Amino acid sequence: MRLSFLLHNAYGFGGTIRSTFNLAEALAGRHEVEIVSVFRHRDRPGMGAPRGVTLRHLVDLRENSPGFDGADPLAARPAKVFPRGDGRHCQYSRLTDERIADHLASLRSDVVVGTRSGLNVHIARQTARGVVRVGQEHLTVGGHSLRLRREIGYRYAALDAVTTVTEADARAYRESFSLPGVRILAVPGSVPEPPVEPADGSAKWVVAAGRLTRVKRFDVLIEAFARVVEVRPDWRLRIYGGADATGNEKEALRRLVDERGLHGHVLLMGPASPLEAEWVKGSVAAVTSSQESFGMTIVEAMRCGLPVVSTDCPHGPGEIIEDGVDGLLVPVGDTGAVAGALLELIQDDGLRRRAGKAALAASARFDPARIAERHEALFTELLDAGAADRTASGARETIHRGAGAVYDGVYALRHRVAAVARGRRGR
Repeated sequence: MRLSFLLHNAYGFGGTIRSTFNLAEALAGRHEVEIVSVFRHRDRPGMGAPRGVTLRHLVDLRENSPGFDGADPLAARPAKVFPRGDGRHCQYSRLTDERIADHLASLRSDVVVGTRSGLNVHIARQTARGVVRVGQEHLTVGGHSLRLRREIGYRYAALDAVTTVTEADARAYRESFSLPGVRILAVPGSVPEPPVEPADGSAKWVVAAGRLTRVKRFDVLIEAFARVVEVRPDWRLRIYGGADATGNEKEALRRLVDERGLHGHVLLMGPASPLEAEWVKGSVAAVTSSQESFGMTIVEAMRCGLPVVSTDCPHGPGEIIEDGVDGLLVPVGDTGAVAGALLELIQDDGLRRRAGKAALAASARFDPARIAERHEALFTELLDAGAADRTASGARETIHRGAGAVYDGVYALRHRVAAVARGRRGR
């Protein structure tokens, strides 16, 4: 098969990039695979290029590049196709509308796969006839704005399939949208076997990783670890991850470490890639998020032989961790429960090592080869359905286009009314 992935920015860092790279590389062993990155802002991918995969871009943001597109007048005009309800809308423009449309219209692949809602909308609206259209959702339905959910409700009717990373979110999509003829199923992200020996459970380190954003609730972890230190001052906590766009969360966490007197016990390590060498320096992993669409860091830690203490937040952790076997699940935001679960593993060497071995074994189900097989089965099924099914997709799109025009008109009117109101207040 000829497979084409459409990605926001293959040159950055993040779970969607990592998941797409892992899947593409696994599929490249048997298929012709390309990743098309809408944006390119550096010479090389921050997370390393997947082997055997063709990587190209549509819009060049490198100021020192002969192909720099940032000065194009279209880049200053807001996008019309990329949905306003997608949180990345401000980064898209008439230039991206044009480049993505040209790419999709000339596509000669068997299957095209979008990797975020806004790109899935492009695929639904602009892909050449005869190409199977698959939209991946790496975020939860509940995490989308109402405006984006409304657009998903009619634009996704022109897709052949929608995949989510958890069963819970697949159910939510089926319950939230009427998309007859569109396959909706869960296929989790994948993590390759690490090129390092797994942790042996002897190191007195707890390890956490993720962008320093509010949703990760590292403040809860630090507060919990302050309680751990009261009982086991010989243990330490390392938190890996870059700051958010403002840097405010990183400063807030530093202040919290200062206030709790945790110098030398809690270390904010900054970003690290790859993380495998850092995971195996620990014996327990911790995740205290208020929301996880999947939980890639959980799987990464388990693949390195670490049991994971995690909040049972929607939706990923509960589908990855078997509570009491390869990790422990605790209520969201419960500092005492996090501290108690960490101490349960810290205080019992045998339990910690058994849970680490169980985590290592259980995480094999997320191996890229296994996950790639599930995608292959879906792609093959959709291709075998033939042109008749994809013609039905076109008919569904026509039926829903009228509703889409109404929604677009409503939002345009609301935007104009708000602009007028702002103008009056400014007088």
